[in-house]
Amino acid sequence: MTTAESTATRPLVYAHRGSSAAFAEHTRAAYLQAIADGADGVECDIHLTRDQHAVLLHDSTLDRTSDGTGAVADRTLEELRMLDFSSWKGARIPEEYGSRSAQLLTLPELLALLRTAGREIGLAIELKHPSPFQLKLEDRVLEILTAEGWDPATSRLGNIVVSFMSFSPDSVKHLLGTVPSAVVCQLVDDVDVEEIREELGLGALTGGALANVMKAAQTEAERILDDCETGLAGPGIDYVRGHSRTIRRWLNSGRRFRVWTVDSEADVALCQELGIHEVTTNRPGQVLAQLSAGSRSLGFHG
Repeated sequence: MTTAESTATRPLVYAHRGSSAAFAEHTRAAYLQAIADGADGVECDIHLTRDQHAVLLHDSTLDRTSDGTGAVADRTLEELRMLDFSSWKGARIPEEYGSRSAQLLTLPELLALLRTAGREIGLAIELKHPSPFQLKLEDRVLEILTAEGWDPATSRLGNIVVSFMSFSPDSVKHLLGTVPSAVVCQLVDDVDVEEIREELGLGALTGGALANVMKAAQTEAERILDDCETGLAGPGIDYVRGHSRTIRRWLNSGRRFRVWTVDSEADVALCQELGIHEVTTNRPGQVLAQLSAGSRSLGFHG
């Protein structure tokens, strides 16, 4: 059975920030492990440094995933290179996955890793907002990809198939001016006011105001998906469980679905049952093994 035939019987599996259950998220080790795990694609989050380099980090601040502190946007790439982005995970990095000082990746460095995969591989780029650079973030990422040889018409760069994602409706609308809608994904999730306040350490007034802004963004994101403005829908697995009627309506519209973060066996099974096309997971090797076992039990043999 060919790769195309085998993947037709299961969802595509994207590695969330690399194989981030095994190694620190967004690091060289996490992405090399994702390739070794056989992931169909990888997902990354992008922020810009002060000197306009696109770096792979989820948070707008450095505190959670490095030994530094403060805003990513306030640091140059050279300054970020001096920080440790892997030790917090407590996982030993094999020598072949690079030194501790080589774990931070820029977008071009991730592309270089993916070019070595020896097969077609997807790259799902999430544009992180709010950004102090606003929509210049999207423009800079597209500029970098174009310089690397990306073809906007096909959204391909050699063996890499590129797609774009954001929770921000403004980001999505901006991308749709340049990028084919088939490779633009509107992310959506429910807004939990208390969770936002606790996570960001905000008071009732500030937290409530931010939550209102985020709820307005969620409403607009849902409208974009209702009106089929993007080819990809990106709900979180909690949203899938909590909005079954909406999910089925979007699926029936012919939308391609990319669901995050699908880590448990029950959630993988739910996505299979619903006919979800792509799952994003911290454990790509484990999820691929489950999907492969399921395919064998249904009579799909290689």
